[in-house]
Amino acid sequence: MPATFLAMAHRLPAQPRKNSHSGVVKAVLGPTNTGKTHLAIERLCAHSSGAIGFPLRLLAREVYDRVCAIKGPERVALITGEERIEPKDARWLLCTAEAMPSRPDLAFVALDEAQLSADPERGHIFTDRLLHTRGREETMLLGSSTLEPMIRALVPEAEIVTRPRFSTLTHVGAKKLSRIPPRSAIVAFSAEQVYVMAEMLRRFRGGAAVVMGALSPQTRNAQVAMYQAGEVDYLVATDAVGMGLNLDVHHVAFAGLSKYDGHRQRRLTTAEMAQIAGRAGRHQRDGTFGTLAGMGGNDPEFTPEEIYAIEEHRFQPITRLFWREAEPRFDSLGTLIDDLESLPPSPELATPPQSIDLAILKHLAEDPETAASVRGARSVQRFWEVCRLPDFRQQGSETHSRFVARLWQDLRHGYLGADYVAQAIAQLDNPSGDIDTLQGRISAIRSWAYIAQRPDWVLAKDEMSARARAVEARLSDALHARLTERFVNRRTTVLMRKAGADAGLLPVRVADEGAVLVDDEPIGHLEGFRFVVDPLARAADRKLLLAAAERHLPGLLASRAAALVTAASKADGITFEDTTLIWQGIVVAQLERGRRLLEPRLRPDPALDRLAPQDKVRVIAALEQWIEVHRTVHLAALLTLDAASRDPVSGPDLRALLLHLVEAGGVLPRDSCAVERLDTVQRARLKQLGVRIGGLDLFAPAALRPSAMLAWHRLAGLWCQPAPLPPETMQPVVHNKLAPAGYRRLGAESLRVDLADKLLQAAHRTRLGARSRRVFLDPGLARSMNLSTAAYSALLRMGGFRVHMGRALPDNCYGPPAPPLWEWRPHRTEVQRDERPRQVSGVFAALAELVAR
Repeated sequence: MPATFLAMAHRLPAQPRKNSHSGVVKAVLGPTNTGKTHLAIERLCAHSSGAIGFPLRLLAREVYDRVCAIKGPERVALITGEERIEPKDARWLLCTAEAMPSRPDLAFVALDEAQLSADPERGHIFTDRLLHTRGREETMLLGSSTLEPMIRALVPEAEIVTRPRFSTLTHVGAKKLSRIPPRSAIVAFSAEQVYVMAEMLRRFRGGAAVVMGALSPQTRNAQVAMYQAGEVDYLVATDAVGMGLNLDVHHVAFAGLSKYDGHRQRRLTTAEMAQIAGRAGRHQRDGTFGTLAGMGGNDPEFTPEEIYAIEEHRFQPITRLFWREAEPRFDSLGTLIDDLESLPPSPELATPPQSIDLAILKHLAEDPETAASVRGARSVQRFWEVCRLPDFRQQGSETHSRFVARLWQDLRHGYLGADYVAQAIAQLDNPSGDIDTLQGRISAIRSWAYIAQRPDWVLAKDEMSARARAVEARLSDALHARLTERFVNRRTTVLMRKAGADAGLLPVRVADEGAVLVDDEPIGHLEGFRFVVDPLARAADRKLLLAAAERHLPGLLASRAAALVTAASKADGITFEDTTLIWQGIVVAQLERGRRLLEPRLRPDPALDRLAPQDKVRVIAALEQWIEVHRTVHLAALLTLDAASRDPVSGPDLRALLLHLVEAGGVLPRDSCAVERLDTVQRARLKQLGVRIGGLDLFAPAALRPSAMLAWHRLAGLWCQPAPLPPETMQPVVHNKLAPAGYRRLGAESLRVDLADKLLQAAHRTRLGARSRRVFLDPGLARSMNLSTAAYSALLRMGGFRVHMGRALPDNCYGPPAPPLWEWRPHRTEVQRDERPRQVSGVFAALAELVAR
């Protein structure tokens, strides 16, 4: 007998399993948005125990959270291939269809999206659950109306309940991407097309959330949450969006109407189109669907028949379900393969295309070394469980078979060591990289999460599965951040969402550093009272940003003006930078030359012109008041002299002297100020004004304070080039090429004029107290001022002293040298300065005046 005939002989129709349940079976059928899943959750919670099988881990997790809120997390379990949360007293189970347990003690069992029994890859799993998984009291099969003929044929005892759609779907034709309304989902059928659509939406509308089957559930949840929260108004997704994701979508736009199904590029079936389009118009809100225009000559278009079918929910019924033996024999690899390829027991069932787990099994069974390592029923069963590891990486059967072969070599003798699994997980714990790199790592860690869930595969199962979930969470967070960074421009999204009729309600505010924020997204900053658009903004956004800011600038500027007025009432609220008034790092005004040196004019910064007229008047008045207070505090001595220079009672000579003294900052050299022309009354008046007539200089000690000198120097710079600015501390001695204002130059050093006068007065007191004309002047006081001996000698010479050096010691004589002696021998003019006119009368008065002249 030929070998092929023998092989066919083994592929006899399998015998159907009998169900021994007495509960009610209901098939709740209808299109999308009919509340089928919600009904199943209500029925689950109404029973003492139960389970629901979902097509996606994402859906199982979503419903798990809802049931936990009702029943409490300690009584609800989540069972999926990659994640298991199974409390000891769990009575309500939320599962993926593959991980759904078959327990006769469960009072309620439901299968969601049962029409997936016709899916070539996973259909045999859903068919097995549809035929054999039952609840003790109630079973509920949820799916499309197209499943009704198969339910009647295969589950004749089922009560069929048809539910109408809550809202209507309407076809609106093709729209360009730039014309797609907010709260829309754009569906593409490749990762490259998804990225292109998302990038274009980022440019036009501020960005989009991204949902693809390759994303981890956590990343998909984060992206969906961003869309649901209104952070973005658009969602770009693959056809994975059509499977049970309940989103607030008003319009679904198809970027294409064909996809690659793993075998060939084909057009979507009408039912697949309806499943995706049905995401629009959830609950009582009507939805629309259409296609994208402007796709480069390949614009997708619905046929009239497809539009009618989608709008009226009329589709070709399913005529067969895919089936595979769910309880194969494990006598040998050949027996296992024969059972998995056996013919279905009913004409309504069909053998599916070769799925990837069966392809892996057959590929490895052909390897002599691998086949030789599988001996005995338990070994065959364990080998089959390894081959059923899902291909999360989506790299094809050949690549996946190599990973499975390595895994089998580690598992054939027992468990995977905790160190080995921990190392494999740790190698993937790297949140850096681009989107594709992170997606690859997430796919890999999902494989290890699946492996770590198996208690018969991994030692320290709980610890390893927890590590795998933690790494997946970190990678998912990083991937969500990369997707958001690449495809979401939050600033433009905020403006596009809120600009328009209600733009006046935009929550615009100014941060402490001056940034202008709309919904906490920076759109620019205020430089003084001028709005500057964020330099990183695209040219297309600039008009929009300026428009958003202009609507709120009057209020923002009024608040800032009020803050400036308040600051001007405080001594340290405003500072000077040369002649510029600075507030919080902002230029608000400039000082200009006025009528007199101590009366400068205030020139407001041009940015203040943006203020309302009344606000500008208040700001300028506050700044002028601040300047007046500043003058009164720091220039009190010079202001007193300035007022006296305008008093006619002072006389022309004293008024001229005071005027020059003010212009010089309160310090004048005595040999150029004509103080000798003043009479006794005027000299007394000068003393009352706080001016001291020194041996070399005429000065006002109060004007030599650091703040007073700085304030005068600032104003003098508006009129001329004054002497260099003295040091901040007005230290006694400075070493500059030019003597600063308030200092007298002594060779390479400069001494403050009041200290120079102090040294000369000390020298005169020593001279007057000595018996000899030549006296020794101790330089100790000068040295305490940090003045060198050479500079002290120069000061004495300027003051009219002449030095006499001591004689050198004769030969063969030893001892200290004779100190230099000083003798006061002033010039005639200096004698006249030192003499004070006395009040005499008659001829002697006239003679005294002639001598004084």
